[in-house]
Amino acid sequence: MTPGQVHDCTQAAELIEDTPAKHLIADKGYDTNDLRTSLQEASIEAVIPAKCNRKEPIPYDKDLHKERNLMEIFFNKIKYFRRIATRYGKTARNYLAILYLVAAIIWLR
Repeated sequence: MTPGQVHDCTQAAELIEDTPAKHLIADKGYDTNDLRTSLQEASIEAVIPAKCNRKEPIPYDKDLHKERNLMEIFFNKIKYFRRIATRYGKTARNYLAILYLVAAIIWLR
């Protein structure tokens, strides 16, 4: 958990260290050289479109990137639960517990 003003990209390298993933699907906000280097070291393919200010765009799998919408839809659904959207749970443990509960409710619908 990070403060609200910290970009998620700063924590991404730590999150992927022990992940057995083959691909990381993200939006343009995660197009950083540091993250791409971390992904290469972990043998994970970056499915991240290049920012418009990149001099040489980096190719990515556009068909696989379309799957990102599933996570976007999930995040949109959990924001309807006020406790998640406003983050009433002050500790990471409690927030994660509420997130699990909300995910189960959405899955059961």
